[in-house]
Amino acid sequence: MNLNQHRRAIPRVGAGRKAVRLGLLATASLTALSAAATAATAQGVGPTNHSTNSHGIAIADDNVHTLANRAHESRFADSFTVHQYGPVFAASARNQADAVSAGCTAADPCRSVALSFQIVTMAGENIHLNAVNLSNASNYHCAGCETLAGAYQFVVSTPNPFTLSATAQRQLADIHRKLDALGKSTAPVAVVKQQADALAAQVVTILKSAAATAPKGPGVDALAAMAPTVTVHRMMSS
Repeated sequence: MNLNQHRRAIPRVGAGRKAVRLGLLATASLTALSAAATAATAQGVGPTNHSTNSHGIAIADDNVHTLANRAHESRFADSFTVHQYGPVFAASARNQADAVSAGCTAADPCRSVALSFQIVTMAGENIHLNAVNLSNASNYHCAGCETLAGAYQFVVSTPNPFTLSATAQRQLADIHRKLDALGKSTAPVAVVKQQADALAAQVVTILKSAAATAPKGPGVDALAAMAPTVTVHRMMSS
């Protein structure tokens, strides 16, 4: 059965999936899940964001989803989140962008664009990190439609804690405004992709400069500094 379905997965190096890692990062088996992503999918467009930092374990989960169809022929959504966690011994960072175009025609095509920028900073020695960065652009029965999903993930790890300066935060806020402005663009998605790449390059420059200001010397060990704790997760149904 021919569903006329075309799936375009953006490769890891390119507009779809970018990661910047500064410092020593190790993978771990943590995962981050956000129930709000289901609601965004049902609504057809929007970002969902989740962030926690408890007992030396940090979790960041950012997701953007767009759905363009005959009822809404042009959809754009973006997310630009900054998570500053300080000393941690384990972290999970998940960033995802999904764009879908469905049911339009070549004579009256749809346009669906989803862009997610996730910035995570953390400090410590031997951090266990699970970083996942995903994007998917899909066309369903949508000849001639323009569909773009771009997930950009920036992870900064330093031996000692630092905080983004007011200047760096203003610069990032300016990039966020420029990212929002892409929603008004009528340029082909190839051009939007180039513009998003250019904004990502600016983020890299800002973060490299900021990370260079982190205190030098032996790194912190968040696990050794923690007091013993007991955490209970409870779920009941009746």
